[in-house]
Amino acid sequence: MESLFASGHAADVILAALALEAAWLRARGWPLGTITAMLLPAALIVLGLRAALVGSAWPWIALPLALSLPAHLADLARRRQA
Repeated sequence: MESLFASGHAADVILAALALEAAWLRARGWPLGTITAMLLPAALIVLGLRAALVGSAWPWIALPLALSLPAHLADLARRRQA
């Protein structure tokens, strides 16, 4: 179990689950823009987690985490308009 996290594969499993969710939602007829807006913040956070797990330099951890906030705010704005 330790190697699953040390290698970053735990984050890969989460990213795969997000991809499966996106495919499932798309198959149910959800618009691609809605799916992207909804799942992008989570994917960015998980990418930051993966970077941290594999010992990447701090900018590679901070960048996806910082980008997740505007992505989340854009999703909230989109939902508020609907």
